Amino acid sequence: MSESSASSRSRTRQYQRPRRLISWFGVVLGVSFGIVGGLLLAWSQPVQEYDTAPWQLTAADRSAYMVAIALRYDSDGDVGRAVQQLIDLRLPGDPIEQMAVAACELATTGYVDNASGLHAVRAMMRFYQAQGRSGCADQVISVDDPASTTIVDIQAPTSTPTLPPPDTKTPTPDGGIGGTPTPNILVIPTSPPQTDFTFVNAATFCDSTRSGLIEVYVYDVNGATGIPGQAVRARWDGGESTFFSGLKPERGTAYADFQMSENLSYILDMPGRADPLAQPLVAVTCTTAEGQRAVIGYRVTFRALE
Repeated sequence: MSESSASSRSRTRQYQRPRRLISWFGVVLGVSFGIVGGLLLAWSQPVQEYDTAPWQLTAADRSAYMVAIALRYDSDGDVGRAVQQLIDLRLPGDPIEQMAVAACELATTGYVDNASGLHAVRAMMRFYQAQGRSGCADQVISVDDPASTTIVDIQAPTSTPTLPPPDTKTPTPDGGIGGTPTPNILVIPTSPPQTDFTFVNAATFCDSTRSGLIEVYVYDVNGATGIPGQAVRARWDGGESTFFSGLKPERGTAYADFQMSENLSYILDMPGRADPLAQPLVAVTCTTAEGQRAVIGYRVTFRALE
């Protein structure tokens, strides 16, 4: 056999060697990169919660939810609804007693250093005290605002001379006619300030999934911390409705909403706490960016005054 013939057969065997259609190393490497990339993308996205049940809230959010329950009870006096909402939190033991525990924790922190926090804790105290419970908040703050009454000292007039009384067998009590006049104390109740919240702004939006919705946000003085349990009122020709912030935990403690009816006009305010908006909110139709027909929505913000 010649050398050239042997070299030719060697090359033929090399060309006839079967080739691999799949690189298993490449497959494993690609899957690894895909898993790592997917995990990094998932971790970088903010978590959005929907339809969160009250008992699924964190400890801090449960406390805020209890504040909302107490403030709503303070407004409508519906004890049955308040107790049921406490039961929905699935708190250990007596749910009303847990309200007293929560009020105690808030009263012993900086939560009551502002008017809104103090008002909220007092609402909690009025709720559990009305149900025969007590807590350490009772020793920290008073359930009523001491500044809500004014004591006026009215002196009885002394300039008019009086005749001496006739002889009688009945002794004249001290401070009677001819004696030293006793001052009368008149307690005049005074109402709390009627505007401790202010309207900040109102923006419109057009969204078919939130058609005709008024979204209200109630914030503390800093404009960032939501205040739950605040009553917001919508009034229209022939009716009105009051709704409360903080009762949809998945949207935050500041959030409340109201569903409008098409072509009606609504006046919005916080009864007794913020003046009505100067302009009505009109439920006119609009067209979304996708070309869908909807009723315009409003996003309204209130903020506590200092």
